[in-house]
Amino acid sequence: QVQLVESGGGLVQAGDSLRLSCAASGRTFSGYRMGWFRQAPGKEREFAASISRSGGGTDYADSVKGRFTISRDNAKNTVYLQMNSLKPEDTAIYYCAARTGWGIGMEATDYNYWGQGTQVTVSS
Repeated sequence: QVQLVESGGGLVQAGDSLRLSCAASGRTFSGYRMGWFRQAPGKEREFAASISRSGGGTDYADSVKGRFTISRDNAKNTVYLQMNSLKPEDTAIYYCAARTGWGIGMEATDYNYWGQGTQVTVSS
């Protein structure tokens, strides 16, 4: 089992940047594919990005591609989401998640463990 704690959210203006962090504890962090999802008010949770166990492979939703970068530091048991050129439509609660299975994992049901989320609000 793994416990996940997100941090780094906040209120920013359109065009600004934020870096989210997700610290993991418990079983071997490098044994999990990691993902970031987001959920806006009144909407379903949606995939944003995922990263392979080694960090060598990444995948992004079209809505964030070119603006967001996912990375991980297995020595620090942490996954990051660098968000640049933020837009008001990026406003959501951002969750990190850990996946024991294989494959990209673009559905919330693909993931086994979740953090509590961190709020990101982008004003226009």
